[in-house]
Amino acid sequence: MHPAQILVLGFGGLILLGTFLFMLPIATYEEGRGLNFIDALFEATSAVCVTGLAVVDTGTTFTLFGEIVLLSLIQVGGWGFMTTGIFMFIILGKKIGLKERLLLQDSLNVFSIAGVVTLVKRIILITFIVELIGATVLAIRWSFEMPVRKAIYYGIFHSISAFNNAGFGLEPDNLSKWVGDPTVNLAITSLFITGGIGFTVILDIWAKRSFRKLSLHSKIALLMSLFLNIIGFLMILLSEYSNSATIANLSFADKLWASYFQGVVTRTAGFNTIDIGAMNLSSLVFMMALMFIGASSGSTGGGIKVTTFAIITLAFWAVVTNRDNVNLFKRRIPWELVNKSLSIVVAAIFFIFLIFFLLTLTEKADMSKLLFETISAFGTVGLSANFTPELSPFGRILITIMMFIGRLGPLTMAFALLNPKKEAKVKYAEEKILIG
Repeated sequence: MHPAQILVLGFGGLILLGTFLFMLPIATYEEGRGLNFIDALFEATSAVCVTGLAVVDTGTTFTLFGEIVLLSLIQVGGWGFMTTGIFMFIILGKKIGLKERLLLQDSLNVFSIAGVVTLVKRIILITFIVELIGATVLAIRWSFEMPVRKAIYYGIFHSISAFNNAGFGLEPDNLSKWVGDPTVNLAITSLFITGGIGFTVILDIWAKRSFRKLSLHSKIALLMSLFLNIIGFLMILLSEYSNSATIANLSFADKLWASYFQGVVTRTAGFNTIDIGAMNLSSLVFMMALMFIGASSGSTGGGIKVTTFAIITLAFWAVVTNRDNVNLFKRRIPWELVNKSLSIVVAAIFFIFLIFFLLTLTEKADMSKLLFETISAFGTVGLSANFTPELSPFGRILITIMMFIGRLGPLTMAFALLNPKKEAKVKYAEEKILIG
């Protein structure tokens, strides 16, 4: 089997396990029954694919058992199927063979199998350290307004959800009651930004501790993330400044916090501190663009990835300036990587258009809401314009498929479906066609 097919089956198995657990009576407060199959499948997919879209309210629907299942699926989904599998191998003391290393290389999207097992150990360690710090900060903050045990649980839940870019919250309005709270805003954003830049970048920063010495991948990931976060913050502030349904009635300081939070959360996690459904259309359109770009490669976020976006932008610039090579920081990016980046974008557009088109047949809603929901699912962001609970059963299945494609990546899904073979080493006669 192609590695992509194994990854699809692995993630599919995790989702089916989560679906079964959510259907158990002990998973929900509704006496004698769990979620129905479609809702359970949707919630399990959203958790494993670290998206955050939900058709039920997390805090009032799930029991402690159901919430622990949800957290477990989020953590495993954030690590990835193969990373979790190798972690279990390490715990059990089993030998990790070449096949497992090759699958892990494909799952982590790294260049070589050398050191992949060590990378897994470091990923697990980083995860526990960062989540522990985040949970501690949030628990201390929330202990001032709720019982200590509840504050600790809230801290752990939201820390895991944030670092893995899931966006699940325990309050009906997510994090809206803390819209102007500096501690909550900084803690949550620090967690999902860290999770969104990727484990390889974090390890590169730890090892080099100098921007000049970082790999080209790390430099692009950091600079693009910073640029998009600043642009997102400014656009939300300007677009929503006079919107009385979102931030117009807030103090200036709270306006800044709300704009910052919603501007940086858009590419990765599905938390919200303002009503997404009440935002201006201009804000939603810009947020769609950020969700489409997504986080960094090798991270817990989705989208086409910031490095992919950077490469196709640089390739476009190279073409219009009549240059033969794509260069950045005195390094040349191979055209093979440019072609792969373009393939990712084309595959992403194809899947998004297909699901969006099918939603127009199954749902009765504005195009903007349908497209926003589709791109949010693809980017595994989890933001919704208050439309997810209104999806029909067919619509929920379509968004479930979109979340699955978004987590695995459009190119991985294309590989899994097409099972590409090695092309015979034959070169045909060249012939030009008209384009543009």
